[in-house]
Amino acid sequence: MARLGFLGLGIMGYPMARHLLAAGHEVALWSHTAAKAEQLAREGRGTACATPKEAAQRAEAIFLCVGDTAMSEQVTLGAEGIIAGIQPGAAVADCSTVAPSYARRAYQAFREKGAHFLDAPVTGSKPGAENATLTFMVGGDQAVYEKLKPLMEIMGKRFYYCGGPGMGLHAKLTQNLILSNMLQAFNEGMVLAAKAGVDPELMLDILDNSAAKSGIAAFKAPFVFRRDFSTNFSVRWMHKDIGLMLETGAEMQVPLPLTALTQQVFRAAMAEGYADEDICSTIKVLERIAKVEVVPSSKK
Repeated sequence: MARLGFLGLGIMGYPMARHLLAAGHEVALWSHTAAKAEQLAREGRGTACATPKEAAQRAEAIFLCVGDTAMSEQVTLGAEGIIAGIQPGAAVADCSTVAPSYARRAYQAFREKGAHFLDAPVTGSKPGAENATLTFMVGGDQAVYEKLKPLMEIMGKRFYYCGGPGMGLHAKLTQNLILSNMLQAFNEGMVLAAKAGVDPELMLDILDNSAAKSGIAAFKAPFVFRRDFSTNFSVRWMHKDIGLMLETGAEMQVPLPLTALTQQVFRAAMAEGYADEDICSTIKVLERIAKVEVVPSSKK
């Protein structure tokens, strides 16, 4: 059994770390909320740690999943971060969705310490984390990825090696760019159809049997229809990801006009109090403006 670390025990990180414990590994745990680490440590061979540094001192491979770039940088490169306790030859896999430029800095910093760093963002939202069906997109040294892949297989089912440092994050941001814009198209279309009097269930069936068929629409529509906006992937964190897309586009001189407009709708949703609801709650911004709700006749 391996000596592992897992840092960040939120919606995604908690079930990911739980799978590692259930597989019998020793896992050093850390979270901003210490009670989460203490609670999870009781479920297996876990140890709650006071700092990321302490967790790194106990582990040969460390995973983390935190909210944004600043958090990742503090957890990995801060004074009490992983880098302060990393063992020579140990590897870090950051599963957070953060800036590719940060991943390249972290890769170099750990390399100078005789350790390894992978950017390994995941997709699959809360259900994927809970059911160990996440998709990993990995950047960094391929040999390090191959070494950690058996551990990733405990938490996911699809794995893509994307290239050097930062490339996993470039792939993840591209995936979320397309997803967020498709969600916005679904919101606009369904609100337009509902306002015109087309039943939403009928409209979804038409979409599902046309070239406009969309996985995100098929998955999110039932939640919208029953007005269930409990969080699988929050507005707050997708808004953060859209910001990263636009920053990366600016760095590479790539125009992202649709994405810029989608960011404004997500920002409006946050202003209206939906920041911690699921991303499908963004439809409520357009519903309020159009004075209609996307609710099937069968549910009224």
